Amino acid sequence: QVQLVESGGALVQAGGSLRLSCLISGRTLNLETVGWFRQAPGKKREFVAAVNCREDKYYADSVKGRFTIFRDNRKSMVDLQMNNLKPEHAANYYCSMALEAGNWFEDEQVYDYWGQGTQVTVSP
Repeated sequence: QVQLVESGGALVQAGGSLRLSCLISGRTLNLETVGWFRQAPGKKREFVAAVNCREDKYYADSVKGRFTIFRDNRKSMVDLQMNNLKPEHAANYYCSMALEAGNWFEDEQVYDYWGQGTQVTVSP
């Protein structure tokens, strides 16, 4: 059974940093695309970042230059380093895995597995 477990969410002051981790079990990370999405209260879930099996990395425009995604197949982990956080970055962050995402990595419909989420809160 494939499971994705996120960790690292916390309360942080604006300007601070957090590193979220996604641990994948039940499947050896190999050809899959792994993505991070977030959902703030009252808003739709939105794409944040993704990394494919070739380690091509993709980011939402709103986080480029601020967030970095890392992939470690041996550890079956995908991390999201978030720097210079702002209150608008506060949300529940979800890790997801797609068996085949192609160029549709921003579309949550292509993802087959999801974690439960980890909460990021940013105080002004």
